[in-house]
Amino acid sequence: MAHTSHQSMRRVLRREIAGTIGLLADEHDFTAMRRYRSFTFDDHTTYLQQVEALLRTLAAQGNHTTVALFDPEEYAEFCTDTGLDPDAPSSRTRFTAELATTGAIVLYEGQPLTELVPELIDEAVRQATWEYATTLLAQIGNCASCGEDIGRAAFTRAMELLTRILDTADPGERHIVCSVSAKPQALVAVLRADQNPDGAPQLDESEALEFATVLAVGLATRSPGGLVMRTSAPDTTDRVYGWRLRGDDLAPLTAGEVFDAYCTDVESGDLVSPESGVDYCTPPDLGDDYGQGGAATDGHTH
Repeated sequence: MAHTSHQSMRRVLRREIAGTIGLLADEHDFTAMRRYRSFTFDDHTTYLQQVEALLRTLAAQGNHTTVALFDPEEYAEFCTDTGLDPDAPSSRTRFTAELATTGAIVLYEGQPLTELVPELIDEAVRQATWEYATTLLAQIGNCASCGEDIGRAAFTRAMELLTRILDTADPGERHIVCSVSAKPQALVAVLRADQNPDGAPQLDESEALEFATVLAVGLATRSPGGLVMRTSAPDTTDRVYGWRLRGDDLAPLTAGEVFDAYCTDVESGDLVSPESGVDYCTPPDLGDDYGQGGAATDGHTH
């Protein structure tokens, strides 16, 4: 009786353990792991099927499971730095546990891998973009004339602009894309925001910080770039408008410029048909204090 009770308690405890699975999402990474004899899979498709079956089993048992991208190169570096044997399952477990705290992860909620993998890759790209943008801001240094930390000032300015953009947007769902042609790598950030019943924007704080960081890079480095906003609400026409980065400020795009941007294929440059029920328009006035293509409000030129 006591033995049965102990088994039952262990089953209850097992349901309260959160776990992470390191996923080899593409064929190239899977092939790289096959150099280890302890990695027994020899077919990527079968491997993915087994991972998905395991995820379903864990979910059916009530377990909370997240999935992380397993990068073989990062794994090899991790083993070198920690002195672990890379050809040991326990080492892969240690690395996966590290990913759970530092890497890009997605919660498994019953979605098929065909949906989870793109979501996971997007999350990894988003995290890498934010880390890269943060590093760029930190490396800019101080203004030669006033001693101000340029990166920090640009981030403050970016948060002010983002707040004003959200405050002046139409009610409903907001989808904003910020692109910055920074060198050596272009940066893109996406922010989605809904509206609370009291009218205040409802958004993910991490996404907002990442978005502002990318915008701050454009402002601080005076790189070419822009923001495009799309608002959607029931029984209304979607509105699309935007701004270009001009120095450390924003300048509104004309309705024609927004139309051209939305109706041009990025890769080929060919025109594509505009969406029906979409109004390509000029953005609302952000106010003199927030910039509409004029001089910077702090009076500094970095």
